[in-house]
Amino acid sequence: QMELEALRSIYEGDVCFRELSPVSFQYRIGENGDPKAFLIEVSWPETYPQTAPVISMDAFFNNTISSAIKQSILDKLMVEVDANLGTAMTYTLFEYAKDNKELFMENQPVNTVTSVSNSIAIGTPDVPSSKKKEKKEQLSKTQKRKLADKTDNKGELPRGWNWVDVIK
Repeated sequence: QMELEALRSIYEGDVCFRELSPVSFQYRIGENGDPKAFLIEVSWPETYPQTAPVISMDAFFNNTISSAIKQSILDKLMVEVDANLGTAMTYTLFEYAKDNKELFMENQPVNTVTSVSNSIAIGTPDVPSSKKKEKKEQLSKTQKRKLADKTDNKGELPRGWNWVDVIK
């Protein structure tokens, strides 16, 4: 109970921290657009802190990270858990992951993540512009009739419609 209150007060207003339930927490390591950012989920079993918390990296946010990197991060976090067994360690785990983010993600290829984010960024602006192209100008019947009288059957104006009469 005391650790729960401490976590709430420490991470109050931190956008990286999320309390999923009173015994389950998520923390995003890295900025939102950072290709090397990852999400750690820590859940407390009933016998916590005498037993190790359940640490997971199965969140959708981590889909771009290879499974070998995920396993490597989990292994390093479990070493930290073993060192702190018997004490409140959720804050310690989150801070340890923040401090060692570069070390954890050093073998993660950046190219795959970058191409995914670029395609998303490029794809979203196209949607509103395509809607603008679909909207056509509405003409009344008389406007359509006048337009048809000026043009030939293909909708084009006759040759020389805007020429100036020089002889006059």
